[in-house]
Amino acid sequence: MMELESETQELHLRVNGEPEGKVSTEERSHNYPWRLRVSLYVTLLLAGETIATLLGRLYYDKGGKSTWLETLVQLVGFPLTLPCYYYIKPEPSKNKTITKKPTPSFLTLSLVYIGLGLLVAGHSVMYSFGLLYLPVSTFSLISASQLAFNAVFSYFLNSQKITPFILNSLVLLTISSTLLVIQHEPESSNSSSSKSNYVIGYICAIGGSAGYSLVLSLTDYAFEKILKKYTFKAILDMATYPSLVATCVVVVGLFGSGGWKMLSTEMQEFKLGTNSYVLITIGSTISWQAFSIGSVGLILEVSSLFSNVISTICLPVVPVLAVVFFRDEMSGIKLIAMFLAIWGFVSYAYQHYVDDRKPEEEQELQQHEEKEEM
Repeated sequence: MMELESETQELHLRVNGEPEGKVSTEERSHNYPWRLRVSLYVTLLLAGETIATLLGRLYYDKGGKSTWLETLVQLVGFPLTLPCYYYIKPEPSKNKTITKKPTPSFLTLSLVYIGLGLLVAGHSVMYSFGLLYLPVSTFSLISASQLAFNAVFSYFLNSQKITPFILNSLVLLTISSTLLVIQHEPESSNSSSSKSNYVIGYICAIGGSAGYSLVLSLTDYAFEKILKKYTFKAILDMATYPSLVATCVVVVGLFGSGGWKMLSTEMQEFKLGTNSYVLITIGSTISWQAFSIGSVGLILEVSSLFSNVISTICLPVVPVLAVVFFRDEMSGIKLIAMFLAIWGFVSYAYQHYVDDRKPEEEQELQQHEEKEEM
């Protein structure tokens, strides 16, 4: 999502909604409050994603069967961010004449939030099915393909350039995911899982990664072409309203399918007990919301591309923890897939670093030329 990054290089998002110039890379290195905030958001994102993924696998591993419930916990935590609206201060009137821009109509905003909410619900459902049918280590490796999808969608929607480093990342991540198709999964934690279920899980994991990347690119497009502002409130709205729509869709699916009738029995028969069932559900909800807050915070402080890249750092962490806690087998093919995926991530991250350095280098060159002219 390079255009959002370029825009946010020029706008600093404050809680009071006043856009200011973003601090430069050199200033950031000495801006300890900024570094502390970014570190906090990175911690929330990585811890939330890792814990939520492991708790989701634990839910299925110990007798949970409701993909609707597993999908719901990914979305229903959005009210936890509502208190943030309390701290948003109105924009001073003296700036209104300067920053005033055409406001999208209620219908336009509704269509944006509803459309994104439906996509969020869709990729969350596929995520739940992928986690149901795949070992968590395999699922995590396949999910790394979101970077490749992000590059492709950003190319068409956000004018992302396909550089050699990004092309290298695309090839490596594609090979990494393809390797996981050909391997046999005897170690699957679900004893009734068949080869067809493994294929379904693989397709759903790929679909969930593609859906997540599409949501990021469309969110970027919405900010750029429709909202045309990057205030803290706009980002909160973008995080809250699509989640509200997605939650409503999943709740309808839960009750419409009759799945809610089985939840009481499922809770009673849960292998770890009723209390653990409730705690896992609550823990998953909080973890996913922590992931959401961390993701939005990194968009606020740096860029959406950076947020997506950071989320992929979980790639080597989750498979290792899966081996420890769920006894997943780390086969040779998985190790090769992990190596290729990490290589692809490094290639992608390096391109982000190069893009981030360009404005600073150009500024230093311009300053040097001005000094010579003087």
